Amino acid sequence: MTALAHKKGANTLRQAFSQKYHVMTAVVLRDIRTRFFNHGLGFFVTSLWPLVHMLVLLAIYNFTGRRAPYGESLNVFFATGLVPTLLFSYVSRYMAVSVVNNRQMMSFPIVRLLDIVFARAYLEAIGGILTLVFMIGVLLVLGDDPWPSDVQSAVSAYLAALFLGLGAGVLVASLAVISPFFTIAWIIICLVLYIGSGTLFVVSKLPEQVAYALSWNPVLHCVEWMRTAYYPTYSDKVLDKAYVLWTGLGFLFCGLGFERVARRRLMDG
Repeated sequence: MTALAHKKGANTLRQAFSQKYHVMTAVVLRDIRTRFFNHGLGFFVTSLWPLVHMLVLLAIYNFTGRRAPYGESLNVFFATGLVPTLLFSYVSRYMAVSVVNNRQMMSFPIVRLLDIVFARAYLEAIGGILTLVFMIGVLLVLGDDPWPSDVQSAVSAYLAALFLGLGAGVLVASLAVISPFFTIAWIIICLVLYIGSGTLFVVSKLPEQVAYALSWNPVLHCVEWMRTAYYPTYSDKVLDKAYVLWTGLGFLFCGLGFERVARRRLMDG
């Protein structure tokens, strides 16, 4: 009886995983069709938008004749700030928007809110990696050296920014079900976080009170983390790696809590 019960439980678990896999695959394919120009190649084109954002800013600062505060390349210096900042912004924002765009799918009992959110998170993570690859390629073409002094630390900073974006995305997506206003509010918040992220300046060179106020921005720590990986002499006095991870974890747990509220709201609606 025990062996039979274990076998039955294993089959049930296998069926549940298979069902989730098929649901998330359907959501991913629908997102590709609706957001990426109804063609698979559109996924690669859309991944270029953050890269275009970076290239426009780099062109402006090169045109104004600014010199890199660290290292020899202004392009690499700004890229170390733009990559983690835009990764966080795009992942969290489009995870929230995915709920609005796919709300009709949640009318099917088999489709849950988290299926849609994590399917979009998967797409945005892949898109973020493609953007990073494109960015490295562009820097190489421009004659810059895009490789960090500490590869392990740079990868950790990138993954921390991704984790922070995933946590914030789950939270905002769950709130967006309760009220679409949260999606618009998050776009504005992302802009504020971007301005105060230290992407375009060195926070440790600011007055201490200003640096302390900006240090509450978790995205700033992702930027500082990335720059310490590239420049051995870069000051890490503002950097708090644990703060990034705990903030991302807090976002995720709050998002999962609000997801239960949103689930009841969808059932009542």
